[in-house]
Amino acid sequence: MKAIFLTFDSLNRHWLAPYGGQQIPTPNFDRLAARTATFDNCYVGSMPCIPARRELHTGRYNFLHRGWGPLEPYDFSMPEHLRHQGIYTHLVTDHYHYWEDGGQHYMQRYSTYDFVRGQECDEWKPLVRTPEFPKINPFVCTVQHQKNRQFLREPEDWPMHRTFSGGLEFLDLNAGEDNWLLHIETFDPHEPFYAPANYREKARAYAEKHGIQERCDWPPYGRNGSVEAHGITQEQEELCRLEYAALLAFCDDQLGRLLDAMDRHQLWDDTMLIVNTDHGFLLGEKGLIAKCFMPFYNEIARIPLFIWDPRTGVKGERRQSLAQTIDLPATLLDFFGVEPPPDAAMQGRSLRPVVERDEPVREAGIFGMFGAELHVVTDDGCVGIFPPDLDVPLAARTLSFGTKKDFRPLEAIASLETDRAYTFSRGVALLKLPERQKGSNERFPHKPLLFNVTKDPTQESPADDPALEERLARIASESLRENDAPEETWLRFRIPTNQLQK
Repeated sequence: MKAIFLTFDSLNRHWLAPYGGQQIPTPNFDRLAARTATFDNCYVGSMPCIPARRELHTGRYNFLHRGWGPLEPYDFSMPEHLRHQGIYTHLVTDHYHYWEDGGQHYMQRYSTYDFVRGQECDEWKPLVRTPEFPKINPFVCTVQHQKNRQFLREPEDWPMHRTFSGGLEFLDLNAGEDNWLLHIETFDPHEPFYAPANYREKARAYAEKHGIQERCDWPPYGRNGSVEAHGITQEQEELCRLEYAALLAFCDDQLGRLLDAMDRHQLWDDTMLIVNTDHGFLLGEKGLIAKCFMPFYNEIARIPLFIWDPRTGVKGERRQSLAQTIDLPATLLDFFGVEPPPDAAMQGRSLRPVVERDEPVREAGIFGMFGAELHVVTDDGCVGIFPPDLDVPLAARTLSFGTKKDFRPLEAIASLETDRAYTFSRGVALLKLPERQKGSNERFPHKPLLFNVTKDPTQESPADDPALEERLARIASESLRENDAPEETWLRFRIPTNQLQK
């Protein structure tokens, strides 16, 4: 058995033609949909980038216990477990966060890995002199990224192109072998939305027409991410979308290279293909830009997923059953006929029944980011967003002192406590490290937001429905218990513990 797992970053499903996107043609995503089962109700789990990747290893939610950080010593790892069962696993990636303090121990779980340099702020090219570049206020830009850009001249120089080339090299070397998993993971179309010149013709023409001198390919993150808060004009916002469209077209072409390779090596007969992303991105919808600074509306949380399982032969069909990121490791283990160890604490479920006959494997799920809102989604299209009570102290449960780009502050380490063991920590008591709150009460809604996304897919009209709120609170409470959430979590989201008995 063989499997190819392709992961994009910040891939918006509502921009893809198989999901009704009309902004640009995406012929290779159309081609992909014709060869796979296309999931209409797949949702994120833990946000953002690295927490989502931890789920791809562990197959369980992690956002209630900890935020961004390394793979923990007690964490189950799907590719590592496959490797121990005789399945060769290879990762080729340009996701530079793996090289930071908070992204360690992930790549090393594979049999081999190939890391491609140059994305975003990767400390890659050592130029002492800072290159001159156009002012981009109010858009974001970093000096290191501008240095990296000096070395991206032809499409083949781009990290994404080199990442796919690494994946195709693996196929050229190993297509005739058996028992392997190839994970191709690209950072695109994550911001900055920087594509080769031949993809940017519409963006350049628009900038010239409107006299825009600024670089508008790196949208800002900020409080609420609102357009007005950052002084961005409508023209700049539209140019930003055109830059995203250019990068998405580049992604579509790279996908086409992979599909061509599968055709060339005749891999469709015995090779699973999964194509997914970690999350979406707001590009002006609801007056918002980016992610992480607002509730995770469907533009962020409802993600594309395509699965070809040669055991079922299902292709060109849609699937309505609820799925989540945590289900993908279980799906791959099932494909290879490998059982997780008893102490893996996986919560995901194999999606084979969904692919085969659209048989549901879950009635509900939760998702969110550590310290932010708790989201609940049900298989009948209801979404609840529960705001945190920021007066309840926030603390991470972990054995790691690494965060995104650095170590935790010494004062936090100095005030740590030893907490209990959790169901997923394999008998090891974890540390309790105080965390700063993620924002102010003005950032979050003051009461739960309730939506029926079947009737209101763009989530423009929150429902006033006490019965629905009670139902979603009960699901949330059950999920917290199943996830062995820290005791203060019920207080943090104002969810009565007696919901468990209802």
